[in-house]
Amino acid sequence: MTLLNVERIKLFSTRSPYWCLAAIAVASLGFATLFGLVENGEAALPYIFLRGVGLGMSIYMVLAALAITTEYRFGTIRNTFLGVPKRQAVLLAKTVLLALIGAVVGLVAALASYFLAKALAKNPPVPLELTTWDDWRQVVGYGAIFAIAAIIAVSVGTIVRQSAGAIAILLLWPLIIESLFTLIPTVGEKVGPWLPFAASDKIVAPTTGIANLFQPGGGPDAVQGLLVFAGTAVGLWLIALVLLQKRDA
Repeated sequence: MTLLNVERIKLFSTRSPYWCLAAIAVASLGFATLFGLVENGEAALPYIFLRGVGLGMSIYMVLAALAITTEYRFGTIRNTFLGVPKRQAVLLAKTVLLALIGAVVGLVAALASYFLAKALAKNPPVPLELTTWDDWRQVVGYGAIFAIAAIIAVSVGTIVRQSAGAIAILLLWPLIIESLFTLIPTVGEKVGPWLPFAASDKIVAPTTGIANLFQPGGGPDAVQGLLVFAGTAVGLWLIALVLLQKRDA
């Protein structure tokens, strides 16, 4: 708990976390407001208006990566390791803290966006009610996505140790690299849906009713997508731990 508290103090000692959290709120609520108001909410489907929360995930990954790369940039990581010689404990505490915060931020952003869109949409294409597990999963699943994305971001930041490089990897990976991979003949179509961020989208994708409008056939289901995304995070974290132990601060 002491290490977690220390990491919390370090994280919120600068303004960047507050700006990032504000940006997440703007992106999440902005999308919900837009789709809730346009044409009386006729396009207000949860999978669509919660895309703003997905954008917020990218912002949160930047925050999580900066939590470690900033320490390398200003050399404060050396003081951290002098105070806590067990480097694995430092990395674990930072990862757990950011994952927990991410879970809360993702869950709150998704719920707030959902109920905002529900309040604004006068004529939604489907009833905006959380009555089934599929309904709940499309909303609360963002808590798990944010938490796992935070682990990936901390890991990439630890491996790269440079802010610009880590941020570039985290933003280009889901937006461009995975998209380009799907263009590879034969292989791309089969493997693409199983790539980490593509698989993570299955966690919050609808599986009934309008599912075919957004999700092509094949690929993982929600549980498999969660396992692929979480497995990627664990693998990267272990690589980051090994490199952290071997390299100089």
